[in-house]
Amino acid sequence: MKKILILGAGRSASSLIDYLLKTAAVNNYEVTVADTSLELAQQKTRNHPQSRTIALDIHDETKTHEEIQRADLVISMLPAFLHPAIAKECVKLKKHMVTASYVSPEMKELDEEAKRAGIILMNESGLDPGIDHASAMKIIDEIKVQGGKLTVFKSYTGGLIAPESDNNPWGYKFTWAPRNVILAGQGTARYLEDGKYAFIPYHKLFTRTEPISIDGYGDFEGYANRDSLSYRSVYGIEDVKTILRGTLRKEGYCEAWNAFVQLGMTDDSYIIPDSEKLTNKEFLSLFLPAEKEDIETRLLDYLGHEINNEILYKIEWLGLFNDTVLGIPNASPALMLQTLLEDKWKLNEGDIDMIVMQHQFEYEIKGKKHKLNSSLVVKGDDAIHTAMAKTVGLPVGIITKLILEGHIKLKGVQTPTVKEIYEPLLNELEGLGVKFVEREG
Repeated sequence: MKKILILGAGRSASSLIDYLLKTAAVNNYEVTVADTSLELAQQKTRNHPQSRTIALDIHDETKTHEEIQRADLVISMLPAFLHPAIAKECVKLKKHMVTASYVSPEMKELDEEAKRAGIILMNESGLDPGIDHASAMKIIDEIKVQGGKLTVFKSYTGGLIAPESDNNPWGYKFTWAPRNVILAGQGTARYLEDGKYAFIPYHKLFTRTEPISIDGYGDFEGYANRDSLSYRSVYGIEDVKTILRGTLRKEGYCEAWNAFVQLGMTDDSYIIPDSEKLTNKEFLSLFLPAEKEDIETRLLDYLGHEINNEILYKIEWLGLFNDTVLGIPNASPALMLQTLLEDKWKLNEGDIDMIVMQHQFEYEIKGKKHKLNSSLVVKGDDAIHTAMAKTVGLPVGIITKLILEGHIKLKGVQTPTVKEIYEPLLNELEGLGVKFVEREG
């Protein structure tokens, strides 16, 4: 019997656990789910006969060592900064490991040790990173096989609310970590445009968006991620003229979010004194000049051409003009804003989320120019089996199975950018409803 240890039973682990338990009898797996909350782990496994649940704090080094020792493969669904410590233990004990997180410098340093240990440390196995890599590399490799030359590659992904649950003026609800949404884009976006380096500072990021259309789902807008340049080497397209990776939102979101950026309300670098006493209106007022006019007028005067009536309505809908007290002590502006939005942008009972991804390719074959868009839309089933949980958890589960069955023989630190991994992964995902639609032109 192959033993799988899953560290972490949070939201993104739901579909992963279900997938492995559904295949446990056929593949002869024992699936151990470990979490600091034993109750949560038990909720996710529902007394499945081939499951095992334990309460585990990974800072308990002795117990963590024992659990990794008895496993054949470890899946870490913990916060990314904890992965290297787990990976080091896996290398020491010669156990395979799978995560959905980016390869960190600390993880990369374990490559040679992992190869000597005869194990794979599989990273970037979720949605983005993960499915994005696999689906992009499939087409990039196909273009190369035809003797083509890729000139433009753009890729956008968004965790959004499904149209049938989209009932607020922002067209957005939290479907993943709220803090990450608040802090998204901070720093400088770097990409390549027509052979030239391009940079967008944070204070301009949400004003420079690109319209994206998805057949059957309407219009979106994409803003650039912080680092697109490194993907030239990741995808083996060092000579590409244009490369940009970005995030998708519904039309109108970015110009409204830009108001918060310009005000400074997404800043997480300092604490607001007596933040627990502030009303919503007083919180907003902190970032406006001290004048006698009402707060709406002050906001309009301060932001000038950066704001219009539609944006003003979105801000008013959030309750920033009222006297509700948030009551958050020792809060940064970003935390205050996050707390407000967690109430207004929460998923309600019956809401379903949606993942949207689109790759855009332009390439030449024998002097003829081609364009190809490859799009993915996945909807959630409910508040537990969300589209985000499915698109993060299913590829992790499939890759786990492929490793244990010996279909993936690679060792060391890996990502799903090679055919040995992405081909069987995408084939099975398609059978599970995670399917890309390609359109030329």
